[in-house]
Amino acid sequence: MNEWLSVSSIATNIVFTLALGFYLVTNLQWYNYKIERVVLKHHKPLWHLFYFFIPFILYYTTGKFFMIFFYFAYLPALYLWHKRLDKKLVFTWRVKRFFILLIALVLFQDLLCTLKGSCVHYGVFLPLATAYVGSTIIEKYLFAIYKKEARKKLESMHNLKIIAITGSYGKTSIKNFTYQLLSSKYESYMTPRSVNTLGGIVKDINESLPSNVRFYIAEAGARERGDIYQISTFLNPHCVVVGKVGYAHIEYFKTLENIIRTKLEIMSSKRLEKAFIHCSVTDEPHEKVEFFCEDEIKDLQADLDGLRFSIELEGEAVQLEVPGILGAFQATNILAAVKVAHYYGLSIPEIKRAVKKLKPVEHRLEKIEALGKIILDDGFNGNIEGMKEAIRLCSLHPGRKVIVTPGLVESTEELNRELIEAINKVFDIVIVTGRLNAALFDKYLIVENKYILVDKSKLEQLLANQTKEGDIILFANDAPNFI
Repeated sequence: MNEWLSVSSIATNIVFTLALGFYLVTNLQWYNYKIERVVLKHHKPLWHLFYFFIPFILYYTTGKFFMIFFYFAYLPALYLWHKRLDKKLVFTWRVKRFFILLIALVLFQDLLCTLKGSCVHYGVFLPLATAYVGSTIIEKYLFAIYKKEARKKLESMHNLKIIAITGSYGKTSIKNFTYQLLSSKYESYMTPRSVNTLGGIVKDINESLPSNVRFYIAEAGARERGDIYQISTFLNPHCVVVGKVGYAHIEYFKTLENIIRTKLEIMSSKRLEKAFIHCSVTDEPHEKVEFFCEDEIKDLQADLDGLRFSIELEGEAVQLEVPGILGAFQATNILAAVKVAHYYGLSIPEIKRAVKKLKPVEHRLEKIEALGKIILDDGFNGNIEGMKEAIRLCSLHPGRKVIVTPGLVESTEELNRELIEAINKVFDIVIVTGRLNAALFDKYLIVENKYILVDKSKLEQLLANQTKEGDIILFANDAPNFI
């Protein structure tokens, strides 16, 4: 009997440690593997209590009864938690290395305890803490090697021009538009999707950057001071763009001044030739800086069919038509891309032709028509200006208007109140997803048909029941459900 209890205790210890490790590494992956953000900046801190701290305490206090709790309560609850996530753990090599190390440590510990026969409990904390610290050291060492390889690859591409793009809003759109314009004439490559960290850029260079391109266009993002400085001093871009700066990620930076200083770290490049900076960032003159602003855009028409506007190039008014792009704010992003393309040799006729062929960025006011409904997929847009413009576009539609949104994330109550006011004026049906802003929306929404949907898995059925042919449906800021 004692032998059976010993074996079951070892098995439970191993499975429990791996379960806690699974929860820990899932959260670390969401928050860029920074433990301080998991602990201090998590959007649902009660998860830590239910899925980590309470089970951890019970393991050491309930004795043999813990097995009942673990196998019949905790494991099923953790499975359901994982199943409901819309951003599940991706088993990258970093995650696999963490689990290999964790398994090795817990097996070594349990074997040692069994041989010594002196362990009251087979520990959980020590394998987890050692695996986290050891994994962090291993990843830093491997990253230093990958970074060195990426720098060597860049240095070998003697004709390569690097363009780095940052800003609070629109940097992914500016990157995509710049790439599309330059690639109409030159071999060009851009970082995929929303890859904008130093680690993501290093990986992209090593694995995907073709050796024959003329232009490499990279996006630079930040969650704290120094993030963009690291990217800029690594890439040393020849040309930089700083788009519009505002209160996105204000919870990390605390003040707008901190955000601006962080974005301007992109000017740290040792081989900077040209910088295009939005007028919201600074007005301080610099010999290499050319400012761009909404004032340069004339005769702007923005509706559900696209954009039409004019800008000045080489002293003449240039009319631009962009049938594939929605949102008045995109005119400013296109303006920035045009300035970069013109600086690197595209003529006015070439620019006009290329602009007319611009394709929308996925999940950024992407227009889709299906089953007689118009869908505006603006899931990757999380700023107040962009969301209000999407709402304005919906107001032009003659039929019923539906919005699906979690509200603004990493923002303020004041800005969410502003968003709610705009929604109240336009929409017939409002579906609020997630808990983050649910109480605020429930309190201030005056729309008759409103739904607070904590479980996003029910969204598809709700839309099928509540929408019909002729509706326009706006998906505004599709935050994952851990937020």
